[in-house]
Amino acid sequence: MDTPAASPHAATALVLTGGGARAAYQVGVLQAIAAVRAACGERRGPAPFAILTGTSSGALNAAALARGADQFDHTVRRIARVWASFHAGQVYHADWLNVMRQGARWLTLLSLGWALTRWRRTHPHSLLNNAPLAQLLTQLVPLQRVPHLIRAAHLRALAVTASSYNSGQHVAFFDAGDAQRPWAHSLRKSARGPITHTHLLASSAIPLVFPAAPLSIDGHMEYFGDGSMRQTAPLAPAIHLGAQRLMVVGTSRSYEPPTPCAAGTQQPYPPLAVVAGHALSNIFLDALATDIEHVGHINRILSLLTPEERSRSPLRPLELLVLVPSQSLDEVAARHVCDLPRTIRALLSALGVQADGRDGSDGALASYLLFERGYTRALMALGRSDTLARRSEICAFFGWHDRGNPVRLPCY
Repeated sequence: MDTPAASPHAATALVLTGGGARAAYQVGVLQAIAAVRAACGERRGPAPFAILTGTSSGALNAAALARGADQFDHTVRRIARVWASFHAGQVYHADWLNVMRQGARWLTLLSLGWALTRWRRTHPHSLLNNAPLAQLLTQLVPLQRVPHLIRAAHLRALAVTASSYNSGQHVAFFDAGDAQRPWAHSLRKSARGPITHTHLLASSAIPLVFPAAPLSIDGHMEYFGDGSMRQTAPLAPAIHLGAQRLMVVGTSRSYEPPTPCAAGTQQPYPPLAVVAGHALSNIFLDALATDIEHVGHINRILSLLTPEERSRSPLRPLELLVLVPSQSLDEVAARHVCDLPRTIRALLSALGVQADGRDGSDGALASYLLFERGYTRALMALGRSDTLARRSEICAFFGWHDRGNPVRLPCY
């Protein structure tokens, strides 16, 4: 069992972004961090992260880490086993009956709802039904231990974010010690309380794809969806919770090169799947790059100040380590579209997604729904490889002494 978090680890945060099945990449990163930690002889030291924040599917990984914060290595292995054996039916109903009842009906209502008055009282809430995910979380992510781990100082704070469809506010729900005060800014605020499975379902409710979840806030009930929506400052919850050093694990490359187009050719009109994938990428990915750039600007400004000027400033420098995929996850997803259940392939085909893997743009929408072991294992392997390629930076960030020992990684 790991010892309770202590300085400087008490101020170290892990920030996990969203992206549906793309969060498998984060699990590979965690596997590599655990392996490097062991190779450096730090297994008996404190857990690497005292503050955990997550958005969308990143909230699922953050909560799973939090409930085992006193057993980091064991917890990472447990999370990895789940992601390495995923199939779509564990996250959403993929059988013909449910897809026809939920997805096809939703698409029909979207296009012909004005003419189908008899359906207006019973309109479906989303494209897919994620009831299986609720059952999976109940079985595999019991959250009752989190408040105890916070009191025992194994964990400083856990936060997950969600966006209210009713008020339009972006909310960071957090559980932390009594000294932690809530915060509020324009269109974003925090709410203290134990994190529940409903919080996780709300945070991971991809807009239009999964249904919103009801959460109590300020004495009333509101419906919340994916925490990546309206998230203008993804790093803010960790900073408010006291983080001075942040490891950020994204699910997209920091720079996506433009798709080349042959000169003089007329590009076809993009199918609905490409438009939807582009919109989701905007929701999930763009704000993080902007926030990281903002932190960099603040650090550079503070470096120009004298020590006396810095002491008077309310700003503090932040140590930031960002890990993002070295390959396009859209292109990886395009190669695995055929792994999806036939029902989901048929549904995506109606939106213009092809299953031949020739066009990476077809993988954008599928990349969020591909909870299949072929895809998740490929992303986990990429996460491990990318993290090991930055082994020296990892060790420097955590203050570990790299003895050059070989790193032992799992086979999946």
